[in-house]
Amino acid sequence: MPSSRPPSAPAPVEPSHAPATRRDWIGLAIIALPCMVYAMDLTVLNLAIPTLSVELQPSSAQLLWIIDIYGFMVAGFLVTMGTLGDRIGRRRLLLIGAAAFAVASAIAASARTTETLIAARALLGVAGATLAPSTMSLIRNMFHVPRERQFAIGVWIASFSFGGVIGPLVGGVLIAAFGWPAVFLAAIPVMALLLLLGPMLLPEYRDPAAGRIDPASVLLSLAAVLATIWGIKRLAELGPSLLSIAAIAAGIALGIGFLRRQRQLPYPLLDPTLFARPIFSAAIIAYALSCLAMMGLFMFTALYLQFVLGLSPLAAGIASIPSSLGFVVGSLIAPRLTARWPTAGLMLTGLILGAVGIALQGLAAALGSLSLLIAGMVVTSLALAPVLTICNELIITAAPPERAGSASALSETSAEFSGALGIALFGSLGTLLYRRLLLPALPPGLPTEASDHALASLGGAMALAASASRDVAGPLIEAARQAFVAAFEGTALAASLILIATTWIARSFLRRAAAPGTGGSDTAAAGLGAASVKASHLAHRDKH
Repeated sequence: MPSSRPPSAPAPVEPSHAPATRRDWIGLAIIALPCMVYAMDLTVLNLAIPTLSVELQPSSAQLLWIIDIYGFMVAGFLVTMGTLGDRIGRRRLLLIGAAAFAVASAIAASARTTETLIAARALLGVAGATLAPSTMSLIRNMFHVPRERQFAIGVWIASFSFGGVIGPLVGGVLIAAFGWPAVFLAAIPVMALLLLLGPMLLPEYRDPAAGRIDPASVLLSLAAVLATIWGIKRLAELGPSLLSIAAIAAGIALGIGFLRRQRQLPYPLLDPTLFARPIFSAAIIAYALSCLAMMGLFMFTALYLQFVLGLSPLAAGIASIPSSLGFVVGSLIAPRLTARWPTAGLMLTGLILGAVGIALQGLAAALGSLSLLIAGMVVTSLALAPVLTICNELIITAAPPERAGSASALSETSAEFSGALGIALFGSLGTLLYRRLLLPALPPGLPTEASDHALASLGGAMALAASASRDVAGPLIEAARQAFVAAFEGTALAASLILIATTWIARSFLRRAAAPGTGGSDTAAAGLGAASVKASHLAHRDKH
């Protein structure tokens, strides 16, 4: 097979383990800013929908595209952007993405038609796809001491969590003061600061022997991701249909074609050999399935707080803050934990404790206890945040340094897929349980159309009860709440079992990594009896 690496091209050298400088730590703060804005942009638009709908008057289909196109384009371009950063330079790609994000934000804020806003949101998604792989792979170049790198990754993850927390709060203030365009304008000064300070504080790194990016691979990856996620999202929203199943099947087929093509290329967009490394596979699987379990249960928690416990949206948001803060704290304490205990043991323990936290949420739903629910959410966050930090660190260090951008893009793509899949699978499971439990408990005499509305969702049952007579409303609300609580318990049990299964799968891969001759004796394998050698040593040895 021909190689795109010229004979004279120097191979990238694993950097020394020199401690990070003050410039590196300030650079980390600069890196965290666009990550925070990226997370805010995923959530803040929901607050602007009511006023935006009045002014632009989009159709229902257009409104869905305004909301969804950003996430679709981010997911579709992550793999491409990760490899592009390895080729043209990670700092350069980050700055290009920041400039494009600022321009697209200005276009979105000034949009006066629905079509313009959809196009601007699509451009925001393409620009946003540069942020995660560029920033994560830059962390690999800036922080060479494993403990410092883990802390930096914890800050990186925490910045996304923090952006998700403050997004609704900042968005609400901006919309009240300046209208819906302000939610887009808020990103411009942050990106301007990155463009100003990035060239001074962030190092540049590229693969000196990178080959040409294959356009067919770009198109295949984009089509595979978009078709699959669109089908999963439609499945979650409308239930099984021929169109959603066909889209998912087409996406899987395109994905298989993409992977086959990568094996034939001298410089693949996604390096399939990464999965031959047990450490990499363990980290990707644990990361993806943890995201699946968390995202799948999240929507049930939000509905439970408002429709069962009767909290206002603001009170429900406040009740979710301890969990978000727990995620931030858990991300930041991961380096301290890995300094005292083996990485593999921490990962597996975190997965088990995450399963316990989710089980506590199911128990809290059965008991109707808000305090126990919050406690379960906090336990889940504190347990799984270090797992995600450790997994990201292992992903970028198990890959060769010149492929860190591609590896980090793969981790984010897996998170996007698993999050969407979690919502679809758990949404379908919860809806199935809810319908089966509510159907025999419906008050007699309800018209067929009203019954279908109540069976569709807990929100539909509550809306129907609001317009029904007192004799019907009371029993209907009680039956719907009981059915939803039982569905919540079932989905919580399923999420817990997924994390337990993930623990077993990850442990199997880590045992393979610890076995002699597999090249996997890094910190992750240390918990299974291997020598306590840092993960970056593994990457260095695998590279040669």
